[in-house]
Amino acid sequence: MYSTTLCCRTRISPWFRSTLLLIVAAMLASGVAMAQSPTYKVGRAPTAEELRTWDNLVGPKGKELPIGNGTAVEGAKIYGEKCSFCHGKNGEGVGMYPKLVGGVGSLNTPKPIFSVGSRPAFATTIWDFINRAMPVWPLPRDLTPNDVYALTAFILYKNGIIKETDAMNKATLVEVQMPNRHGFYPDPPESKPDDADHTWLPLWEHGPDWKPAPSK
Repeated sequence: MYSTTLCCRTRISPWFRSTLLLIVAAMLASGVAMAQSPTYKVGRAPTAEELRTWDNLVGPKGKELPIGNGTAVEGAKIYGEKCSFCHGKNGEGVGMYPKLVGGVGSLNTPKPIFSVGSRPAFATTIWDFINRAMPVWPLPRDLTPNDVYALTAFILYKNGIIKETDAMNKATLVEVQMPNRHGFYPDPPESKPDDADHTWLPLWEHGPDWKPAPSK
């Protein structure tokens, strides 16, 4: 005689089987109903200008960057007016607001310091985040492209990455070499596992140009 309790050989009771079938049928029926639900002709397609406003993500190559220009000298004033009360006078961070300065070269140590200077691989990431998210509410988000370039330059300068007078713009920003540029593996990404041992990078004991010995 079989038992309906859990054991090596368990029989599914007729009640459980019928209940499961009802649940599956109900799910299938609801899916069909949703597929056949009417459209209510509410709303409209976004305009080209609205799409441009929303679709403003800037990638590592910087092709989405707008025309503009700014230096750390110019960014220091903007930072003092709009950023310092959250991020500190020198980018040290205040309360829950993150550090912007410090920690360069510390990520592979027992006590890493995460900051805008130590973590991102590309300077365009800094520009992109400031442009889309700063200043935080309730301050008006009214930074111009020139302001964002200047603030980016100021943060890069405070981390010792560029000079105070270096101008940041669409051409120069993508040329900035961030301290953690090669800290993300694989760099560049592999398209398939290595043929020799069927593994993917990262291989932490080797540099990004390391190649395995040919298999015999």
